[in-house]
Amino acid sequence: MLISVVVPVLNEKENISALTDRLAEILSRYDSYEILFVDDGSTDGSIELLRRLSAERKHVGYVSLSRNFGHQNALRAGITAAQGDCIIMMDGDFQHPPEAIPLFIEKYLEGFDIVSGIRDDRSTSSETPGFSKRISSRLFYRIINSLSDVRIQPGAADFRLISSRARSILLDMKEQNLFLRGILPWTGLPQTEIRYQTGKRRNGTTKYSFSKMLNLAMDGITSFSIKPLRLTSFLGAVISLLGFIYAVYALCMRLFTTKTIEGWTSLLISVLLIGGIQLLSIGILGEYVGKTFMETKGRPHYIIRESRLPRLGAEPELKAGQRPDREDRQ
Repeated sequence: MLISVVVPVLNEKENISALTDRLAEILSRYDSYEILFVDDGSTDGSIELLRRLSAERKHVGYVSLSRNFGHQNALRAGITAAQGDCIIMMDGDFQHPPEAIPLFIEKYLEGFDIVSGIRDDRSTSSETPGFSKRISSRLFYRIINSLSDVRIQPGAADFRLISSRARSILLDMKEQNLFLRGILPWTGLPQTEIRYQTGKRRNGTTKYSFSKMLNLAMDGITSFSIKPLRLTSFLGAVISLLGFIYAVYALCMRLFTTKTIEGWTSLLISVLLIGGIQLLSIGILGEYVGKTFMETKGRPHYIIRESRLPRLGAEPELKAGQRPDREDRQ
C-alpha cells in the first residue's frame, strides 16, 4: 500500500523541513509512502527548499504552481499528482497534527473511502482571536447546512483521507469553485470521521484572511443549493403582498376619509425596505451568474511551473504546465 500525503503551502518555508521530518518519522512504519508539497505561489523561497528536499529524499516531491491559485486548487493539483492508494490532505503549519495520520489510515483499512478530520478544540490554536473565529465558524456551518442539500459536519477542515476511488470521482469534477468540504460528502461514498486536537502553528502567520474565508463561505453556500434564490423570491412575494395591502389601505383612506396626512416617513421606510430587498436579490443572483460565467470560460484550474515527483519507481517527471495522467493507477 502506497500512502500519499499532500501538503499545500504558501510562504511556509520555516515549517517545511520540520514537517517533513515529522511526517517521515510517522510514515516510516508503513510499507511505502510519499510526501508531496504543493507550492501555491510562495514568495519566501519555499521552492528552493523544496527542490533541495526532493533531491535529498526520495520520498519527497513537489508541484510548484505558476502563481497563487488558492487553497482548494492547490489541493486539486496535489491530488492529481499523488500516486498513492490513499491520499491524506493536510496544511503545512502544524495545526493539522501529523500524529493523527495513523487514525486516518486505520479507518481507511476498515473500508472507508473518505475519512474527515473534525476539530475537537481550537483553544490550543495560536490563531487568535479565538472567540470571534469560533462564532463566525459556527454561524457559517449553521447557514450552509440550512441552505444546502448536503450536510457538512461543524468543525470539518481540509484534514482528511480519501481513497483512490474517491480521488478518481473528484478529478472527474471540472467545476472551477471546488468546495472539498461539501463535494466529498455529496459523493455518498462510505465515510467516517475522527476528532483531533488542533496544534499550534510552528512559525509564521495564517494565510487565510477574512476576505478569503468569506469567499470560501460564499462558494460553499452557492455551490450546493439554489435555496438563496428561492429565499429572495419568497421575500419578494411577501413584500409585494404587504405593498398591495398597504396600497388598498391608502386608497380607502383617500376615498372614504379626510384623515390622509401628507408625510414622508411611511414612504421612506417603504422605499428603503423594498430597495434593500432588491439589492440583496440582485447580489445573490449575481453570485450565481458570476459562477456560471467562470464555468463557461473553461480555463485550467491551475498552471504548473515545475514539479518533481517522489522517486518511487519509473514515474516520469512533469514538464512545466503539464498535468500528470494517473488513470492507470485507479
